[in-house]
Amino acid sequence: MHSKVYDFKEGEILCFDKPYEWTSFGLVAKARYELCKKLKVKKLKVGHAGTLDPLATGVLIICTGKATKKIMELQAHTKEYIATIRLGATTPSYDLEKEIDATYPTEHITRELVEETLKKFVGTIEQVPPAFSACKVNGDRAYDLARKGETVELKAKTLVIDEIELLNCNLPDIEIRVVCSKGTYIRALARDIGEALNSGGHLTALRRTRIGDYKVEDCLKLDEFSEWLSQQTIATPEEK
Repeated sequence: MHSKVYDFKEGEILCFDKPYEWTSFGLVAKARYELCKKLKVKKLKVGHAGTLDPLATGVLIICTGKATKKIMELQAHTKEYIATIRLGATTPSYDLEKEIDATYPTEHITRELVEETLKKFVGTIEQVPPAFSACKVNGDRAYDLARKGETVELKAKTLVIDEIELLNCNLPDIEIRVVCSKGTYIRALARDIGEALNSGGHLTALRRTRIGDYKVEDCLKLDEFSEWLSQQTIATPEEK
């Protein structure tokens, strides 16, 4: 196990379990800081493959050095999520970032209705991304415009949902497992499931459990990263 020599300048792929309330950018910055400190260098190219919202946790792939060229390829992998959706209420961000803006009836919703409705989302679907997203609108990030209170019109995107499984149904909360293509917004899926149930819905928890073959149980914990680095064999720039 300890025979691997990590060469972060040449390029490595690391997987982190992103902590709750951290931005993906924040995690990249922290990883870069720890790596630069360890390598005794001022600069190191570090990037992530696939943003996770601050309120989501789970798999975030970090690429260093020349491995940053693989980011597009890694982003294209199928992803798996575990999501908790609260039915009967919506928020402008479709998750807990914003306060509830409308409530809807849920008395008519049963487990059977939920299971039937979820089936309609499997396959190739059209999804309008959230206004609070990193999508570009005339060169601006949609979330920057939305946070300023501007109306954001985004076009529907075609994506693929491979699987949706109902894990728990404790109405008005449901927990689902989703396997989907790149570009899927689980927050938008929560909105659409709520609408399809003649109610509303927003995300209350989200965990990305897999990107391609990278699984959350194999991920590094950010608070243990410095200690993990100290235990690895690392190629230093002078050895090159």
